[in-house]
Amino acid sequence: MFVNFEPDDRVLHSKAFLQEEVEYNLIHLITGNPESLRLKTAEDELIFAHTEGYNPWLWISPEVDAVQRRALVKQLGERVKELGLSGVTGAPETARLFAEAYCENTGKLYHVHMIMEAYHCPQVQKPSNVSGKLLQADAGYIPVIADYLACFVKDAFGTDNAPENFLGYARDITGSGTLRLWMVQDRPVSMANLAHLSSRYARINEVFTPHDCRKQGYASAAVAELCAELLGKGITPMLYADAANPDSNKVYQSIGFERTGSVADLRFQ
Repeated sequence: MFVNFEPDDRVLHSKAFLQEEVEYNLIHLITGNPESLRLKTAEDELIFAHTEGYNPWLWISPEVDAVQRRALVKQLGERVKELGLSGVTGAPETARLFAEAYCENTGKLYHVHMIMEAYHCPQVQKPSNVSGKLLQADAGYIPVIADYLACFVKDAFGTDNAPENFLGYARDITGSGTLRLWMVQDRPVSMANLAHLSSRYARINEVFTPHDCRKQGYASAAVAELCAELLGKGITPMLYADAANPDSNKVYQSIGFERTGSVADLRFQ
């Protein structure tokens, strides 16, 4: 029923998957990891992608009917019941079906950790009258970036971490050239990271503005400028936004991001 597949398999370019590629963009990152577990059906109707220590992502073709969908999920739950999964991520109904099957097999419970809205930006709308310019961060900004990352994690997940814990990651994303800073009078006032590139999309994350610089349009300007750069290369920007944060959703919509669907992050306990 389930077979292993290689990165860039045909299923990732199938018509059915392309219909929901924005919502399931992170599957490209997971399947590109040589250590990941990559399962699909021979008919390319299902993808299960898992990196140890993280939630697996589960996609089922929208062309699969409800009866077959439940049957596939039940069989998959039996197949992976020994993996000790922390949760599952996918379209809300798909994730719920799998969670119920997995918990039935393991005796665990599940809860909704987060609902994310998936967006893509086919055409950017730059905000007007925002001072500053976008800069590719260099090593001189690593301490500032580490501090912003610590604040970003606290805002997003409610967890306190010392900036020193993010120095290594700040060096990595600075060295790779993916981190952008919005600069006003030589001061970084917002940041955005180009997290991952696939053949058709670029995923943006870690968008952050310190509290004393908010409500000035800096994050909008930074993301819009990065989107313009990507669109100029023929790559469509996309991102995930927490459904519980209406302000960030409005910001992205105001610069041209269009919602394509929702993704549920469920956790087992």
